Amino acid sequence: MMLSATATAANGVALTPREALRLGRRWPKLARNAVALAGAVILLIVVAAAALAPHVVPHEPGRQSLVRRFVPPVWSPGGRAEHVLGTDQIGRDVLSRIVHGARISLVVGVAAMLLSTTVGVALGLTSGFAGGRVDTAIMTGVDIMLSFPPLLLALAFAASLGPSLLTVILVLGFTGWERYARVVRAEVLALRGQSFVEAARASGAGAGRIVLRHLLPNTASSIIVLSTFQVAQAILQEAALSFLGVGSGSAHPTWGQMIATGRDAVTVAWWLPTFPGLAILLTVLSINLVGDRLRDALDPKT
Repeated sequence: MMLSATATAANGVALTPREALRLGRRWPKLARNAVALAGAVILLIVVAAAALAPHVVPHEPGRQSLVRRFVPPVWSPGGRAEHVLGTDQIGRDVLSRIVHGARISLVVGVAAMLLSTTVGVALGLTSGFAGGRVDTAIMTGVDIMLSFPPLLLALAFAASLGPSLLTVILVLGFTGWERYARVVRAEVLALRGQSFVEAARASGAGAGRIVLRHLLPNTASSIIVLSTFQVAQAILQEAALSFLGVGSGSAHPTWGQMIATGRDAVTVAWWLPTFPGLAILLTVLSINLVGDRLRDALDPKT
């Protein structure tokens, strides 16, 4: 879409150069927002720790030592400096397992989000632009998917396919696309009657060009915001599946798995389920904080 004197907002409304400049100035304000900045810092720490896990953890996550069972955190009586967050039932270092578990959570969250985004955006664009029976068929599928509890549906598929990392990604990816389809369809329905779409039709642009060059860019802000919350949702669902024993399997340490194995020993080793739970809380909270402020920055109405 060629624009000269005006820019186009995410909702298809033309902005003057002054309004576009004002919209661009929100990004420095976003950076100065204490809540958004705190969330971004926590998220960057989690991502950096996950990416550098083999180089920053003090021990191998699967290394066992029965003589070091139930070592408490370093600040507790009996704690050891080499095990900052203590050890579990078979002497594995809790901190090392949490850091390696962050890799699984982030990989599952991002991969599932990309899969959901691809499927949902494609169906939403098709439904909103084509209309008619195509729209009815796609929206009927969306309504059917929304009638099932997402976690229950994911649990059923994961249990039937068997625990593995790929299974979790596919299950969570194909059970989260309906949100994108609904939002993108609604925006396309509002945009397809705008003057810039009519001008593109008049100039001889085909349906594919109109969708990819005119409609898709104008839904990008909503897609970006939805994607951030989808990553957080996928991390929570992966932890729930791991807690229930149908996650990525025992080959990789995961936060949900650590909580499940530590709940039986919570009376003698409170740190086993507590620290993985805090890792989930901080990661999901930081993503939500960044996504919430990102929504404010991308919304031209606010």
